[in-house]
Amino acid sequence: MDHPGRGAPYSVRTLAADSKAPAALIERLLTGRQKTAPMAHAHSISEALGTALLVLFAPSPSPNRGRATTDQEQET
Repeated sequence: MDHPGRGAPYSVRTLAADSKAPAALIERLLTGRQKTAPMAHAHSISEALGTALLVLFAPSPSPNRGRATTDQEQET
């Protein structure tokens, strides 16, 4: 995680301090034990990193993506 102004990487602790999000939340997000964050924390983390919210917290793709949705489409 690069710090956008100083060129040095963030640690969990320094990102937590800059974003005001709990370090435990950031740790769980980094390890994949948690997939989501409360909206206020998600915004503050993305702002601290200098990136768009959807870059960090992209919505899941549709489970039907790439598959036919009707019986008629499946027959063709």
